[in-house]
Amino acid sequence: MQSNDARTLMHCALPTAAAGVAGAAVSAAVAGGKGALGAALGALLVLLFMSSGLTVLLRTARQFPHLFQSMGLLLYTTQILLLMIVLIAFRGTSVFNPKCFAFTLLAATLVWIAAQVLSHMKAKIPYVEPDSARASS
Repeated sequence: MQSNDARTLMHCALPTAAAGVAGAAVSAAVAGGKGALGAALGALLVLLFMSSGLTVLLRTARQFPHLFQSMGLLLYTTQILLLMIVLIAFRGTSVFNPKCFAFTLLAATLVWIAAQVLSHMKAKIPYVEPDSARASS
C-alpha cells in the first residue's frame, strides 16, 4: 500500500471510528447497554466493509486500471448484498437494539463517504505520468 493510500484509509477510518464512539455513547444514553452494543456493531461493520472495499479498490486500480470503474460498481453492489445478508440474519435479534444499530450504521457510512471525498479532494495525486509525456514528445 502506498503512502497516499494509507493516508486516505486513515483519513476515512478515524472520523468513522469517532462517529461510532459518539453513536455508542448516544445509544447507551437512549437505550442502555443493548443500544451501545448495537451502535458499536454498526460502526464496526461500516469500518470493516468500507476499509476492505477501499483496499480492494486501490489494489485493483494499481494492477488493472482499465477495470477500476467496473470493479468499483461490483464492489459496492457486493457490499450492499452482504449488508442485506447481515441485516436479514439479525432481523429478529434481541441481543442488541436494532434501531441504534441502523442509525449508527447510517451515520458512520455517511461520515466515511464524506471523509473519503474530502481526502480525495485534498490529495495531490498526479493523473498524468511525467515519463509517458516525455516519451511521446
